[in-house]
Amino acid sequence: MAGLWLGLEGQKLLLWGAASVVSLAGASLVLNLLQWAASYAQKWRQMRRIPTVARAYPLLGHALLMKRDGREFFQQIIQYTEEYRHIPLLKLWVGPVPMVALYNAENVEVILTSSKQIDKSSMYKFLEPWLGLGLLTSTGNKWRSRRKMLTPTFHFTILEGFLDIMNEQANILVKKLEKHVNQEAFNCFFYITLCALDIICETAMGKNIGAQSNDDSEYVRAVYRMSEMIFHRIKMPWLWLDLWYLMFKEGWEHKKSLKILHTFTNDRLIGRSSAHSKNKRRAFLDLLLSVTDDEGNRLSHEDIREEVDTFMFEGHDTTAVAINWSLYLLGSNPEVQKKVDNELDDVFGKSVRPATVEDLKKLRYLECVIKETLRLFPSVPIFARSLSEDCEVAGYRVLKGTEAVIIPYALHRDPRYFPNPEEFQPERNAVLERQRLQCDICSHQRASSRTRTNQNSSNNHFQCHLKPAVNSLHV
Repeated sequence: MAGLWLGLEGQKLLLWGAASVVSLAGASLVLNLLQWAASYAQKWRQMRRIPTVARAYPLLGHALLMKRDGREFFQQIIQYTEEYRHIPLLKLWVGPVPMVALYNAENVEVILTSSKQIDKSSMYKFLEPWLGLGLLTSTGNKWRSRRKMLTPTFHFTILEGFLDIMNEQANILVKKLEKHVNQEAFNCFFYITLCALDIICETAMGKNIGAQSNDDSEYVRAVYRMSEMIFHRIKMPWLWLDLWYLMFKEGWEHKKSLKILHTFTNDRLIGRSSAHSKNKRRAFLDLLLSVTDDEGNRLSHEDIREEVDTFMFEGHDTTAVAINWSLYLLGSNPEVQKKVDNELDDVFGKSVRPATVEDLKKLRYLECVIKETLRLFPSVPIFARSLSEDCEVAGYRVLKGTEAVIIPYALHRDPRYFPNPEEFQPERNAVLERQRLQCDICSHQRASSRTRTNQNSSNNHFQCHLKPAVNSLHV
């Protein structure tokens, strides 16, 4: 009987203990929710003065107002910046997260010249499953250390070694475009993107994936789809929780694409690490296998994969966009295209030889065309910082934790700095250079693009080379 009694009492104690644990957990959860709600209400109240575009709803913010389609969403944001150009900044709530849109140079300067406001946007966390904590997504000491290690791998003398790859892939692109000469109008962006992917894959990983020959590549499709899913998820607060996201079809598709992307990079990394010393042409991956920090430590397998994936993500799309818009603007402005043709004739004559580094240096007008293209259509039209402390912008107090969204697309159309901003005028870059009146906007952006500076250098090489080959078709 005593044993039975003890058993019953033991069960009661266990149940009581379990109930206590559940009660404590529930109380803790409620307390955390109350603290979060109080902080959220305080932010809502303190930022009420900042101008906004429409009424925001608690918890949802302006999420229901935002267009679901990526193109429509971007046009919506640009429409706001044009409509409210006279207002220094705009407030938007994406779910419970406050954002301020900045598109005037003076206000952008407050953020980008600060040595403290360097934290990447919290929205970049949706890139982490793919890119980890590489240069694009890392911050603080890790970012500084990684950047110091990687800077030598982007030296121009190293980039010059990739020019053969660029020539080879550009020739394939030209042959594909030649089929459309004197035919109906067509969308060349897909061709250009595949060419950029081929170049980036071979220069970054030493692997020719033949994207231009096989546009149905599993890796190519995964890159496209992953990019789409990331930007879609950022705009939808109800998809932010990972476990909830996996309950949707898109969440499982995200997981599948992630496996394809990481498997591809890991396979290249394993094969390259055992043979990179034997290769004449050293890829970015080979260079990563050799770099060390100040204490002689090498990058781990995971570190290298992060940087290669980052380079792939940042490099192919930004370059393809810049080249595509350059072609569009040249086709829309035949007088500018004629000047480019004349410059190409001066440098190459009737020769069909591959372009050299010395050739690229002589194409000064083409460089102005590319710069003016990037002014009108920047490859990264929007980027963001997460404020690490309160700051004042245009007389408004912007709270710590707010996402400062900088919009170069609107910034580059400020008539105070760029008269007739919608006009395509490559000559304006030559004038600015001669008079050394480098616009504040450009310098602010260079300071802000520390995570992208090195990648952009190689992209510029690619753009400067590929454009002459394409322009020779008079597209």
